[in-house]
Amino acid sequence: MEMHQIRYFLAVARTLNFTRAAEECHVAQPSLTRAIKLLEAELGGELFRRERNLSHLTELGIRMQPLIQQCYDSALSAKSLATSIKSGNVAPMKLGLSRSFPIQPLISLLGELIRAFKGIELNFLRGTAPELSEALKKGDIELAVAGPLGDAWERLESWPLFTTGFDLVMHESNPLAERNVLSMEHLKGEKLLSRTYCEVLEPTQSLLRDHGIVSSINHNIASDNDLVALLQANVGVAIVPERFPAERPLKHVHVDGLDLKCAISIYGVTGRQRSAVAGTLLKLMRANDWSALEYRAA
Repeated sequence: MEMHQIRYFLAVARTLNFTRAAEECHVAQPSLTRAIKLLEAELGGELFRRERNLSHLTELGIRMQPLIQQCYDSALSAKSLATSIKSGNVAPMKLGLSRSFPIQPLISLLGELIRAFKGIELNFLRGTAPELSEALKKGDIELAVAGPLGDAWERLESWPLFTTGFDLVMHESNPLAERNVLSMEHLKGEKLLSRTYCEVLEPTQSLLRDHGIVSSINHNIASDNDLVALLQANVGVAIVPERFPAERPLKHVHVDGLDLKCAISIYGVTGRQRSAVAGTLLKLMRANDWSALEYRAA
């Protein structure tokens, strides 16, 4: 089934007149009639009853009309979208973010991007380090912002942004919240909410084991939204990045000996052509001053 056949069929179905349909389509009537016959042969039956001035759709034609109309509309939409993307009127951007990375540090940069590309369409994918690495490999995203993704794939390239340290966050009614600084010993007996999606999960668990705090890890959390809700309900405490958004009644407290750091980078694929939007975002992020988020030892 070819587009000109679809166009000719819809014209005849609308006018119920082969001569008038040929005029609308700017084609000789024999050519239009031949195209309709080829379409009928492909579909296995007549689409029109040809009765001079009383031509009308057959039952097959009636059933085919909405489906063929849908094909035609979809083809026009696809062509229009392709033209818009080529001209820059539509600029899709697929960005991956680790589940442990808050979007707040990117807001101002994304604002610049939106102002620069009027037709921008932002598409975000949240995932763990393995999920983002696989999404980059498959082309499901153009760039990713996350902690270490590993070096299993040689085409993965990265540009460091900043390194974050970690605090303990808890409900302000927790007795530990009265202190400005804690030691690792204070974590013993506390119910720890473990961020299973964090890029430094294994180093965190190793550090806790070294301090004999294994038994305290008894709640495994799947998202930061769930974590905040549980912290607000005073279910437990959590080890989180220093810039983890935690408004009252939550409180960050520094822990001596909590020697965890996570290097945040932006990732792409070596040798793969990037869209204008992705290329611009990469330049903005590499040129941005991230020093306010950089880890500083206490």
